[in-house]
Amino acid sequence: MPTDDTFADVLTANSAYAARYQHAGLEAVAARGLGVVTCIDSRIDPLAMLGLAPGDAKIMRNAGARVTDDVLRTLVLASHLLGVGRVMVVAHTGCRMATGSEEDIHAEILAAGGPDTRSISFLTEDDQEGALREDVQRVRSWPYLGNVTVGGFLYDLATGRLVQVC
Repeated sequence: MPTDDTFADVLTANSAYAARYQHAGLEAVAARGLGVVTCIDSRIDPLAMLGLAPGDAKIMRNAGARVTDDVLRTLVLASHLLGVGRVMVVAHTGCRMATGSEEDIHAEILAAGGPDTRSISFLTEDDQEGALREDVQRVRSWPYLGNVTVGGFLYDLATGRLVQVC
């Protein structure tokens, strides 16, 4: 077990959280039947943004809010076993994955002292709404997800407003 203080702040916060924890009785099923695919951007609070509470939705996050193979795999489980009947794909304004090319991202990582990442696709897209439409269509056409309704949304980080794109 590590003995440094790298995670001391969050472990201390977790102790306080655990002392008042009230979600032990929540079911694994999404109480509102909702799945949300959104970005990892830490300025996005998916539950608050949608007026939800813990247990209401299944939240999937990745860089750029892209519908990857892993998201599809997770949605199959969520829709057939965990009560998800509707899915929101939520991109956001100012997303780094929508403001530069793959080459830009690889170069920035290398310049920041990181490794050569050219073997990884970061799924950047300068046409964010087009990518959102493609991702929504990918969910709609996935043969294992015929039981879900899907919509694509854009979240404005400056206003907190959510607009349906498709």
